[in-house]
Amino acid sequence: MRSRSTLLEDWNRVVSQCDKPAYLAIADAIELEIRQGVLKLDDRLPPIRELAKGLSLDYTTVARAYQEAQHRGLITSKAGVGSYVRIRNSSQLETEPSLIEMTMNMAPEPNEAELLARMRHGVRHVTEQGNFHRLTRYQDFGGNDDDQAAAAKWLAGVSAPEPGRRILITPGIQPTLASLMTALVGSGNPLCAESITYPGVKAIAGLLGIKALGVRCDSEGILPDALEAHCRVNKAKALYLNPTIQNPTTRTITERRRHEIVEVARRFNLTIIEDDPYSKLMGKPPTSFASLAPELTYYINGLSKTCSAGLRIAFLICPSEFESKRIASLLRATQIMASPVSTALATQWILDGTAQMCLDSIRTMSQRRQLMARRVLGDFRVETNPEGFHLWLNLPSAWDQSAFCGRLLNRGIAIASADMFCLEGTPPNAVRLSLGGNLSDERLEHTLRIVAETLYSNPPSKALKQP
Repeated sequence: MRSRSTLLEDWNRVVSQCDKPAYLAIADAIELEIRQGVLKLDDRLPPIRELAKGLSLDYTTVARAYQEAQHRGLITSKAGVGSYVRIRNSSQLETEPSLIEMTMNMAPEPNEAELLARMRHGVRHVTEQGNFHRLTRYQDFGGNDDDQAAAAKWLAGVSAPEPGRRILITPGIQPTLASLMTALVGSGNPLCAESITYPGVKAIAGLLGIKALGVRCDSEGILPDALEAHCRVNKAKALYLNPTIQNPTTRTITERRRHEIVEVARRFNLTIIEDDPYSKLMGKPPTSFASLAPELTYYINGLSKTCSAGLRIAFLICPSEFESKRIASLLRATQIMASPVSTALATQWILDGTAQMCLDSIRTMSQRRQLMARRVLGDFRVETNPEGFHLWLNLPSAWDQSAFCGRLLNRGIAIASADMFCLEGTPPNAVRLSLGGNLSDERLEHTLRIVAETLYSNPPSKALKQP
């Protein structure tokens, strides 16, 4: 298989000699090379940005070329996964598969009639009660007394704030993380995180110019010695953790390791950002970092993973009242406020018990689906939590993650490869599958059987080699 540099030379020549628009010339080149057998089924094409740079074209032109190739049925593309050849030659054109989306880590959607009726009633109640215009006006940032009471009730089992500390109701975990990283780390400064971590942190750090440093881990969590080395050598400003049913590996930092991490953090006055959206899925979650080290920890929990993916409401507990006011000012400047309608609905559902019913339903469905995954994928190395709704699949040595993702994408299944989550070193040969979203149990089992079938099958020829 030729290298990426050879491909760029060949396509540069095609584009320069062709009188067609560049995007059509690239699509034609892809089609010709498939006909000639140069490009084969499941070969991964260069990322759009890389190809644009190599051909001295703008991003939009190359994106349009890939869109044209996909329209012709030559390739399959998925943001965050890549673009892969779909056919061996022009006689093997297939209809575009209906994509099964497993890259977004969404909870299973509750479908019990009684629960759906309660959810709809909550929506109607919020919009029909009292002064409707109250929901359409600017609000003070952080929530009213009812919102505070609901947030405290929701967090009671995982990380209740100390007396006198206010919970901030914010417009979702993602913007809250961005504000915390801006305030606590800042551009050009280092932030530590697990070496395999939530990709949203990678994206935010890149946008803010923050140096995201991966800390080596074992099965119990990040290694205290490795964290201490980053504190001494790199002068880390803060530590980001997704400590319970971690996305993507599903691992939960053990109680013992949590105490060891806190000891290092206290010694170096290291701020902890605890991103904790999954802990309420566990019947007996471990002690939160906010409970172990409240003076160092900014704790975030939300409803998108345990109630409804579209309910972008999060709860933030800061180490002190002063810090609550400081972070509230920053969030107010960038986000104005959490949506009053969403906040009122979250409060309604928590106080009337609907949110707990959603959580119970999601936990039950997740447990059932984990058993299904264990049954279907039992011959392979799968890491999971029985109460979570994603799994980490370590691939057999015959497969590499790029080829595996490409093969499944060509069969209409989009999954997330390990390189999306890796902060340092060579990514493990693994993928993450979400078991939630709007998939029914029947369709999920069918999808998992395709995954297993693919694992048993022969890998394709190696994808395009790096130069």
